[in-house]
Amino acid sequence: MVGPNGEQVGIVRIEDALRLAEEAELDLVEVAPQAKPPVCKLMDYGKFKYESAQKARESRRNQQQTVIKEQKLRPKIDPHDYQTKKGHVSRFLGQGHKVKVTIMFRGREQSRPELGFRLLQQLADDVSEQGFIEAKPKQDGRNMTMVLAPHKTGKGNKSKANAS
Repeated sequence: MVGPNGEQVGIVRIEDALRLAEEAELDLVEVAPQAKPPVCKLMDYGKFKYESAQKARESRRNQQQTVIKEQKLRPKIDPHDYQTKKGHVSRFLGQGHKVKVTIMFRGREQSRPELGFRLLQQLADDVSEQGFIEAKPKQDGRNMTMVLAPHKTGKGNKSKANAS
């Protein structure tokens, strides 16, 4: 058992520990149930819950949210439309977002998946300065998808995107 100020009390029977907690007007909280013997601490449980919630909130605030943008293409895309879509993909990568590129096949296009594969490879080569292939192109049903991720150069990517 651990006392309210963090001092080691030692191994104490449960009845004695509960009596000590009641006398100090504190709660007996089991902090390490898997230890042999289990470790309990005398503390204010409401305060403990509040502090653990604060720590969890702080750790969530420090996490970086990954945003996946999606760009859809067709195998027989017009060159100008391709340039526009490529611009969107490079802008997303420049902002630090991942991009899921989807090629949608319709009708007879489904018998020619190599067209979609070639288009995804060309797109990956065209935006290789901003990002790299995180998930290789793969076919699932009528669609072929690939995931591009930005290069991890920190804030350098964002400054390049803002400069152009």
